[in-house]
Amino acid sequence: MTDVDHASLRRAAGQFASGIVVVTTRGGHAMTVSAFTSVSLDPPLVLFCAEKIARFHDAVLAEGSWAVSILAEDDEKTARWLATRGRPLEGQLDGMAHHPGPVTGAPLLDDALECRTTAVHDGGDHSIVVGQVEGVTAPSDPVPRGPLVHYSGAYRRLG
Repeated sequence: MTDVDHASLRRAAGQFASGIVVVTTRGGHAMTVSAFTSVSLDPPLVLFCAEKIARFHDAVLAEGSWAVSILAEDDEKTARWLATRGRPLEGQLDGMAHHPGPVTGAPLLDDALECRTTAVHDGGDHSIVVGQVEGVTAPSDPVPRGPLVHYSGAYRRLG
């Protein structure tokens, strides 16, 4: 076992900018996630990482399907709320525009992927959840908005 200072690791890894998504389940659980990536086009696979001690972790594993909504630069309030530890379980998405996904039934915000869990890997204090994309929801004529990114411990916008 290596002796790595957690604060130093967080600062160093924080120099890698990442997009922000919200992962939701049909049961109404939701969580802000910055550890998300596309894995494969054939088959269409994505992954996200969930902290094992988070309430969302067990909920998403039990559900077996989930949705990933990609946040834009004006979605910081949503990102902050769904990253708040101890927030009420009921009504997490109240006040946010969302609709049930046609494939999973999980709440979708704007641009979203609906996924079925295909693998879960141990990742230390996180689980790496891999899902096959079963549905894609994207506007046919998207409004040009920039991404919301996480960099150096803070939400940022490109500009």
